[in-house]
Amino acid sequence: MTNSRSILLVDDEVNVARTLQMVFEREGYKVTAAYSAREALKVFEDGLRTDVVITDLNMEKDDIGLDVARAAQKLKPRPLVVICTGYANIENSALALEMRVDYLVTKPVDLDELKQALTLMLSRKRTATTNRKRNTKALANG
Repeated sequence: MTNSRSILLVDDEVNVARTLQMVFEREGYKVTAAYSAREALKVFEDGLRTDVVITDLNMEKDDIGLDVARAAQKLKPRPLVVICTGYANIENSALALEMRVDYLVTKPVDLDELKQALTLMLSRKRTATTNRKRNTKALANG
């Protein structure tokens, strides 16, 4: 990850993806868009690492976004994982929560809420990382 905040945005609805891309780029994020789960998984294989992965839940097939979320959670460093869906039900919502995704949002997306949530989650993650580094350094110095 770099010092600039970055997002991988995964949605098969090109207009939705482009709109969210413009919104987040105006907020200062570097945004990479993928228009299918397959494309997102290929991007991971090719080595792209971002601070955040926002994925639609239903794309090529129902709940395929969970595959994107699982793959993202295995990355090092682990990005924040957000699932965005217009078709949440008890089963897929429960699966997402069991997987410990960082945020689950329903469409239509409240952009202000999502932006605030990302800012807060990234801030907390940065603080936790800084504290871990300090503790490791303190232990090493005895």
